[in-house]
Amino acid sequence: MLDKDERQEIIALINREVIPALGCTEPVAVALATARSREVLGEFPETIEVFVSGNIYKNGMGVGIPGTGMTGLPIAAALGAVCGNSKDGLEVLKQVNDKNLETACRMVDEKQVDIRVKDGTDNLYIESICKAKDHTCRTIISHRHTNIIYVEKNGKAVFSGFDAPSDTEKSETKINLSVAKVYEFANQTPLDEIEFILEGVKLNEAISKEGMTGKYGLKTGITIQKNITRKFIADDLASYAMSLTSAASDARMDGCALPVMSNSGSGNQGITTILPVVAVAQKTGVLEEKLIRALILSNLMAIYIKQSVGQLTALCGILTAATGAACGICYLLDGNLDQISGTIKNMAASITGMICDGAKQGCALKVSAGVSSAVYCALLAIEGSCATHTDGIIDEDVEKTVRNIGELATKGMLETDRHIINTLISK
Repeated sequence: MLDKDERQEIIALINREVIPALGCTEPVAVALATARSREVLGEFPETIEVFVSGNIYKNGMGVGIPGTGMTGLPIAAALGAVCGNSKDGLEVLKQVNDKNLETACRMVDEKQVDIRVKDGTDNLYIESICKAKDHTCRTIISHRHTNIIYVEKNGKAVFSGFDAPSDTEKSETKINLSVAKVYEFANQTPLDEIEFILEGVKLNEAISKEGMTGKYGLKTGITIQKNITRKFIADDLASYAMSLTSAASDARMDGCALPVMSNSGSGNQGITTILPVVAVAQKTGVLEEKLIRALILSNLMAIYIKQSVGQLTALCGILTAATGAACGICYLLDGNLDQISGTIKNMAASITGMICDGAKQGCALKVSAGVSSAVYCALLAIEGSCATHTDGIIDEDVEKTVRNIGELATKGMLETDRHIINTLISK
């Protein structure tokens, strides 16, 4: 069994990666940067310039901004300056109201907000410059959505943080995870140390319920539910899990003003690590302890795989999140470590090619597809059917399979990422 110190390190990691977020995290991070610049500037800015990496631009141009009925980075940047508080982190936009929105819209309409793509940066990079009279403040976020690495006022640094992934990892105590260690932690950690994960269930079930009103996005979740009622599709584990999860994504991507519990800097990934597991638990009637352990397994496995994949690549994050969910589902169905490893291999063989072409309403469709694969890949593994080393990027060693996914995302799909970004910028 893991000793207490190692358990506490892993719990701290989960608490860093599984946090509430209001709105899509890329425009929210832009709002966070402008909020910090305005705070240090000490007065309301006359102009806002924002330079972002192509991946931030990709994930910010088509997604709904909470409480606004609008999409895009300009309004997010303006709202960050108007009403954002940087201490709120990924909930920086929770103070949006009609008056603040009116002020922000006026800034956008009067061309006071300028968004540009900056090449040669980290995949996750935001630079916000707020100006008022003769004063200027610049804030830089890099590598992670809330990782403010530099703030200056009038050319003089007032804050300098960790600039590189390695620095950030060192500052947070690098934990040597593996599939086996994730399973051991989820299966053996005392329940009172991990039951906090149920808070994510409350948040994500609430936004799923809101998505089921049929007011949001592509109405993916409620459409699946309607067709279950019509008996066009079965009321089974997969359909129910797809409906519950994609309804939450429908609402979130269309600007619903409810927070979600995120995972690895993504609300959709948090929705996908939690709600499919909840759906299967409800269908199978497992005890709460089993659900808690399955949710911990799902979220921590997604975090572990994400460490290889990295932030904001051409590979859709639903792969890592749905793989985590698949492991949680396998655990709920009494799967052991070998079967959970097989589930990961099945998922790698199933949806590894799913691309990220930006945050938008259509993400709910990718969530739905990922959840469907999660259920079926877990069921296959329970029956002993697993992809083998003869299947593409799959390796007999599950750890090598995870590394292969990471290599594909970080190196193999670089040209794909550039092509997607160029396509979106030219639209």
